[in-house]
Amino acid sequence: MLKVKCFVFSPIQENTYILYNEHQQAIIIDPGCYDQNEKNQLSDFIHIEGLKPELLLNTHGHLDHIFGLKYVAETFGLIPHIHPKELPVLQFAPVSGKMYGLPFDPYEGEIKELNVGNPIQLGEDWLDLLFLPGHSRGSIGFYCAAQHFIIGGDVLFKNSIGRTDLPGGDLETLLKSIREKLLILPGETKVYSGHGPVTTIEEELKSNPFLNV
Repeated sequence: MLKVKCFVFSPIQENTYILYNEHQQAIIIDPGCYDQNEKNQLSDFIHIEGLKPELLLNTHGHLDHIFGLKYVAETFGLIPHIHPKELPVLQFAPVSGKMYGLPFDPYEGEIKELNVGNPIQLGEDWLDLLFLPGHSRGSIGFYCAAQHFIIGGDVLFKNSIGRTDLPGGDLETLLKSIREKLLILPGETKVYSGHGPVTTIEEELKSNPFLNV
């Protein structure tokens, strides 16, 4: 059974997630730790809990979700996984960082591509990959059907949706992803977003103003 730990990192207030099981195997998703204090927070939790990070995954490649990619990869000997359509975003992120006044040391090593047809396994637990373009061209959600939760990146938020004004964003594509891939999930499904508090599919069906127009 997977436990979910969330950290809120960087001036952009991005949610970084660690999933881990009873065997202390762990997955790190969207490492947004920006300064050394935040990097220490992440590492300290892993060491205190006795976790063994085995996978490094990204929902997408925007800079706030990859600030700590190099640190995590090098510290724990992991290779980042991301959808191939996000590779140009990943490569452009250092330029974006300078534009936003948030320079960072980018990861420049090997990348493994996420394939929607290949679920992620950690011990006895599985995560299905949902392709959720719209916020970015290659956004991915990591869905645990057995425990009814999804790590969804910047696609669906509590009472909101992801922005679509960045390169590769498209509102109609985003709404299509949400309606056809997320809103069909069981109502009790928890949505762990890239920013803000956890919500559920049922809550968003009832109260999200962007989905009721």
